[in-house]
Amino acid sequence: MTMTGLDVFDATVQKSILWINDLAQELGWENKHQVFQGLRATLHALRDRMAVEEAAHLGAQLPILLGGYYYESWRPGATPTKERTKEDFLNNIRDRLQNVNPNIDAETIVRAVFKILAQRVSQGEIEDVVHMMPKALKELWPEAVRT
Repeated sequence: MTMTGLDVFDATVQKSILWINDLAQELGWENKHQVFQGLRATLHALRDRMAVEEAAHLGAQLPILLGGYYYESWRPGATPTKERTKEDFLNNIRDRLQNVNPNIDAETIVRAVFKILAQRVSQGEIEDVVHMMPKALKELWPEAVRT
């Protein structure tokens, strides 16, 4: 199916849709706007929690379209943030989603996004990301990638 006539654009849209659909299924949500906003908020919070080089390595493995959103409003000089507790990290997500739906369960979203990342990003990259997280944030990742 061609949408734009530009293969690279069509391919990244299709890959991004697969990520959104997988996340929607994982969450059991039908509202794709909320699914996307949850993905975006979680990716931004994760990106901002990592060292610049590691954040760039993760960003390189995202579909081009999602990568654009991943880097949106990024200020590398202001990162990494220092959230050490799960609650601080989840509050960051809640703040980012306040305008989307103030009742969204941030922990459910984060766990679902981390599960999709663990499925779609190389094992070595996920190991690097998880390794640099404090213990309280590692707990949000699927058990299989926490070791």
